[in-house]
Amino acid sequence: MSEQVLEAVRALLPAIAERAHEAEKLRRIPQDTVNELAAAGLFRLLQPKRHGGFEADPVLFYRTVRELAEVCGSTGWVGSVLGVHAWQLALFPDRAQQDVWGADQDTRISSSYAPTGTVIPAEGGYRLTGRWSFSSGCDHAEWAFLGGLVPGADGAPADMRTFLLPRADYRIDDVWHTIGLRGTGSNDIVVEDAFVPAYRSLRFADTSALSCPGHEVNASPLYRLPFAAMFTTTISVPVVGIAQSALDVYLRTTRERIRVAYAGQRVAEDPHAQVRIATAASEIDAAWLQLTHNISELLRVAAAGEQPSPRLRLRTRRDQVMASQRAIKAIDLLVENAGGRSLREGDPIQRAWRDAHAGRVHAANDPERALALYGQGALGLEVTDAMM
Repeated sequence: MSEQVLEAVRALLPAIAERAHEAEKLRRIPQDTVNELAAAGLFRLLQPKRHGGFEADPVLFYRTVRELAEVCGSTGWVGSVLGVHAWQLALFPDRAQQDVWGADQDTRISSSYAPTGTVIPAEGGYRLTGRWSFSSGCDHAEWAFLGGLVPGADGAPADMRTFLLPRADYRIDDVWHTIGLRGTGSNDIVVEDAFVPAYRSLRFADTSALSCPGHEVNASPLYRLPFAAMFTTTISVPVVGIAQSALDVYLRTTRERIRVAYAGQRVAEDPHAQVRIATAASEIDAAWLQLTHNISELLRVAAAGEQPSPRLRLRTRRDQVMASQRAIKAIDLLVENAGGRSLREGDPIQRAWRDAHAGRVHAANDPERALALYGQGALGLEVTDAMM
């Protein structure tokens, strides 16, 4: 059944490609696109079956996201982020899942995990106040995941949690004016003294330990994958799809392109251009193969009832961040050789360059941090980072 979702999304791709410029102008995904993707089942791919989802193989979800990003980077990004939140909600206590999906199984959630707001413990839960930024697709969501630090008795941070808030408890501040991923509508979430019951929060320590309340009701191996692997891959896959789109456009235009500055030479016959094509294609393929191989291996381990080794978890983060790096390298190679016409407003190659570089600055794509974690593990040092 989940394969039918991929086919349904593929049928939408021409129309989504036509709306790519509109998404940039609106600074959010057009509502028609969101409605069509919801009807196709994209946002239910990682949702528990008990709540109307497909519990699909995550690689199929990522394949669907990649193909979306190949026609519109912003749509691929939002589809990936909103889609993975159904997976994360499955880790929350059952009561929280019922709050979101009990009345409408198509309900969507956006997120902003950086703990930039204030959390105050209260009887039965917590009170949240503050501003959370970069909540992609928030205009198309009815709930939000917000990260927060819970203070201890001495006032120092004692715990980090994800808090789940309904739309009535926050407002969206339209601040998304950027050069890349302009259609993602990654606006700010503003909260003013909202009460969040304890059952609508999830400890980061529990997600890292693969021991979450939602496991009591969602037994599929899908929900035994590390959050750090699932979420960071969610951020890298659209960038890889964007790189593929740049390669596809470059190939189409290069077949007919003539270099006036080089006495009318056909670019397709230039061996230097051919080498760039081969290098870019290899970087994109390597990125995709490593991403999907690691996720498949994590799922295999979970299906066997085993815990993923620290080495596998670190390798997944290493390869995830390098996937984004490889995608950026591929796009840069192509743009450098694409000629001045590619710089024109509306040209898909320059949009791919802008979108990919915007995705690269996400914290999940920080190469030094992720690679340092891998190096620590390879050297036998203790690694305690929650993003492992």
